Amino acid sequence: MSPINRPKEARAQMMEILRNLGRRKVRSAITVSGIVIGIFALTTMGALAEHFNALLDLGVSYYATSVPVGAPDGQQGALLPLAKGAEIAAVEGVKAVYPSYSIMASPGGDKITLGPPEIIGNLRDASAYGAPKMTVQSGRDLTAGERGDLVVGPAFASNHNLKAGDQVDLPFRPADAKPDFATHRFLVVGVLAKTGNGLVNGAFVSDADARMLLADTLPPAVRNALDVNTMTQGFAVYAARGTSTDELDRIAARINAQVSGVQAQKPSALVANFKQTGTTFTAVMTGAALLALIIGGLSVVNTMFMAVAERVREIGLKKAVGATTRHIMGEFLLEATFIGALGGVVGYGIGVLITIIANGTTPPGQATLFLITVRLTVLSLGFAIALGAVAGILPAWRAARLDPVTALRNE
Repeated sequence: MSPINRPKEARAQMMEILRNLGRRKVRSAITVSGIVIGIFALTTMGALAEHFNALLDLGVSYYATSVPVGAPDGQQGALLPLAKGAEIAAVEGVKAVYPSYSIMASPGGDKITLGPPEIIGNLRDASAYGAPKMTVQSGRDLTAGERGDLVVGPAFASNHNLKAGDQVDLPFRPADAKPDFATHRFLVVGVLAKTGNGLVNGAFVSDADARMLLADTLPPAVRNALDVNTMTQGFAVYAARGTSTDELDRIAARINAQVSGVQAQKPSALVANFKQTGTTFTAVMTGAALLALIIGGLSVVNTMFMAVAERVREIGLKKAVGATTRHIMGEFLLEATFIGALGGVVGYGIGVLITIIANGTTPPGQATLFLITVRLTVLSLGFAIALGAVAGILPAWRAARLDPVTALRNE
């Protein structure tokens, strides 16, 4: 066939497919609907899994670039002397050590953390070692040594109606607060850009202010017995940018061997937990969607077998005038593939629309649930097309194997 005739042949094939589907409009609509429902389920559940995995990927990137150091096992919540940071910094392979603080902004309610230190104040240079980098959208960043200033994430800002230049008392006073509940006034100097990860949903202060807030969370006896300004909740330890997880594990082992009174966790164990969680969640979501797709695929098989049974004489006539087995099989495969593609496009479109509406109507300050990615788009549409093609193989093979003489005698 010449290149000039190919567009005409393609148009003719498409018109024939549409005519064939139009012969049994209700049956065709039900068959396409089966694919639509399956792809809709795959798209929405896949978008939920993609968003969940994006958050997990943040955890993977965070823990794959640093070694978290805290109190030894059995001393949960214990504070560490800041002086331990110098001992950790002397361990082979360690390039930077940052104290870490995390305090509830709404005790007993909305848990918004103040920290972590690798993205606040003069410690934001931790991004040079691979820490997630935050960008200020409005206002300015924190500067080294300042007190009483605050940079907030977009969710925190929306949840509490804050913008650069506003003042806010932290922690937020709970309804059942005791008379001696302490708050401190902060000036919002900047709001972070929305990036879709959990680290931008907090409020970030300087280390000195974090220690001041930390002191308020301690029982009076403990607070009076120690100088909180010399303490930290833990350390974030960094090696050179690009250091492998295996090497970070070895650094953690050296810290545990050389520095007493601390416990360094192996990043590989933390990363494995994140990945395992993501794999399990994706498997559950995808499995439910695939079940719907299989049902849709069976409807395509049934429809195509019925189409073959109804068009036996037509198939015999085509073969009698020269249509090859390959041509007949290709015709039915193309029809089944078209059904899959049509259902896929419609189902994907409905799924995307629903996720956009759901994300758009999410109350301010709450995280969205769905994330449409290129990978999900390719998976949804590709699976629909492949499902239609696979479902059409047996009916197409049966049609192609029909004997023309026998087919022409069929009533």
